Amino acid sequence: MNTSLTNTARLLVAGLRALLVLTVVTGIVYPLVVTGIGQGLFPGKANGSEIKADGQVVGSSLIGQSYDLPLGKGQETPEPDLKWFQGRPQNGLGTNSVNTQYELILSGATNRSADNEELVQWVKDAKAAVVKDNSVGGYTVKPSDVPADAVTSSGSGLDPDISPQYADIQVHRVAEKNGLPVDQVQKLVDEHTEGRTLGFLGEPRVNVLELNIALREQVAAS
Repeated sequence: MNTSLTNTARLLVAGLRALLVLTVVTGIVYPLVVTGIGQGLFPGKANGSEIKADGQVVGSSLIGQSYDLPLGKGQETPEPDLKWFQGRPQNGLGTNSVNTQYELILSGATNRSADNEELVQWVKDAKAAVVKDNSVGGYTVKPSDVPADAVTSSGSGLDPDISPQYADIQVHRVAEKNGLPVDQVQKLVDEHTEGRTLGFLGEPRVNVLELNIALREQVAAS
């Protein structure tokens, strides 16, 4: 009887010791080591790929932002603020039906097939809007000029980048709205165009937030 209790107590103590050691190793040591490596070697990525302007964090290079006008009376959908470069459509996002107290960033695609009538209509409407918004005095955008990323949302709906083609067709409109020379705005786009990763992965891209920050600085300096 005493031997049985002694063995049980020994096993219990051994189990508690193992639990304590594993808790310290996996719950304290490992997170500290990984955090230290991340902060030491990749501080920017470890901190969320933050983008700063005027010393303030204004967003992340990994998450797109909307550049819209304030809602007018009776409006449910904001209109784009056309003095800024616009990102990809975000109508694939779901709605926050669980918690309505806080405004959350929701990620999601449309989950509609390519021949879905509603999706097809979204694309047609988006293309018409891109043509209309970016056709300004002396410059006309043709429907064939509109790239796919201008009229479709990404799988997450939070894509921070657009194609150089989409940025290019916005140059004349942005220049006109901000009173800047077209070649000056085009230079900003060219300077913020990134090539394929490692030269062969992905596609050339332009980060919209970084481009708009540079645009704001250019407007302030002019």
